[in-house]
Amino acid sequence: MSSPFLLLFCTEALVLAFAILLSGYVLPLFSSPGPDIAVDSIQIALFMALHMVGMLCMGLYRRGFRGGVAAVASRVTGALALGTALMAVLFLPFPGLSMPWQGLLAATGLALPGLLAVRFGIHHLVDHNAFKRRVLVLGAGEGASMFQRLRRRADRVGFTVVGFVPGGEGRTRVSGESVVRLDEPLPDFVRRHHIDDVVVAYDDPRGGFPADELMHCKMHGLNVLDVADFFEREAGLLRLDVLRPSSFVFGRGFRHSVYRDHAKRVLDVVTSLVLLGLTWPLMLVCALGIALEDRGRGSVIFRQVRTGQHGNPFTLFKFRSMVMDAERDGVARWAQKGDPRVTRFGAFMRKTRLDELPQLFNVLRGDMSFVGPRPERPEFVESLAVKLPYYRHRHWVKPGLTGWAQIHYPYGASEEDAFEKLKYDLYYVKNQSMALDLLTILQTVEVVLWGRGSR
Repeated sequence: MSSPFLLLFCTEALVLAFAILLSGYVLPLFSSPGPDIAVDSIQIALFMALHMVGMLCMGLYRRGFRGGVAAVASRVTGALALGTALMAVLFLPFPGLSMPWQGLLAATGLALPGLLAVRFGIHHLVDHNAFKRRVLVLGAGEGASMFQRLRRRADRVGFTVVGFVPGGEGRTRVSGESVVRLDEPLPDFVRRHHIDDVVVAYDDPRGGFPADELMHCKMHGLNVLDVADFFEREAGLLRLDVLRPSSFVFGRGFRHSVYRDHAKRVLDVVTSLVLLGLTWPLMLVCALGIALEDRGRGSVIFRQVRTGQHGNPFTLFKFRSMVMDAERDGVARWAQKGDPRVTRFGAFMRKTRLDELPQLFNVLRGDMSFVGPRPERPEFVESLAVKLPYYRHRHWVKPGLTGWAQIHYPYGASEEDAFEKLKYDLYYVKNQSMALDLLTILQTVEVVLWGRGSR
């Protein structure tokens, strides 16, 4: 987590703790006699934790989140409402942890203005370079130019580029005013300009790689990173245009763990059973809606062959959202925006993601995991594997009902979209862990509630 996000996360946690403590003093001023709403450390921790979960579910800590005043205010309000609801649910099986509802509502009401003030205050504060990591890029060619192609402020929230040091590239690809000509040893320049990260972005490092100077920087506490590792840390993706095949073998990550597989399977089964228990009424409504719209003609469940782990095919289940025989000519097609094959009720299901609910049975059967790259049709896989580097590597893990790409990139319906999503899928394959799975599940709530990327 970058410094600005860490600052925001810790400050908002403190605001929540202060709000629940302050509620014990504020509420008695408006009620006589005031209820006893003294809170202990466990209740404070629960209030903080569950409301921070609400913030995660609303996408308020998602990389690249861009929202105006209204969007932030609505999401913070939604996060507080969700956190309060989670506390109320927790009180049912554990009444010993409960607190008076007046105190819970007072704490939530006090937290709202505090969180909004912190959110907008830190938003302006982190724009100052004093809160960003200072980065020196070694290289001024094609690889280094990626830094200047970052147009969105949200993509550069955690760092500022001090300059680019040419390394013998045939042609400089960065703006001239950002080029730095070193007239002193690299360690001296780094120390004098308070550099935090040195990023190696040479197109061809054989032209003169300053190994001794970089080692000197590293031994004095600086981060020395390859350009691919830097973007992986800052953007949560793998830049395929600078990724070398050797990175898969010699780099960190891409590890298999039997214990993690068993823990992941337990998480899959528990999560799927809980969701089936909560959503079975919605599934009945979907089945009824499909049957009524088509007047009982056609199937309710749509079955389609998809590519699973290690390239093995499996049958995926979905609620049918298109007309029967949507591909009667036998040609596989991407789903497009405003696709005429989608029925009216099917459009509603796609917008709300209800058509995906039958895939919970795929997860229970073991065809899929709850979190992983989305499964594609074999016809698309064969085409994309020829055109996109490393595409088959996404099949090293089970496909998922949701995934890292789904919470960071909108619905993909082209080869260009598949290339962009592949960057996130490979990041997940490389860094898969239970913590990343839980984070993905929480942030999927935002995708569903706000309809991001649906089509």
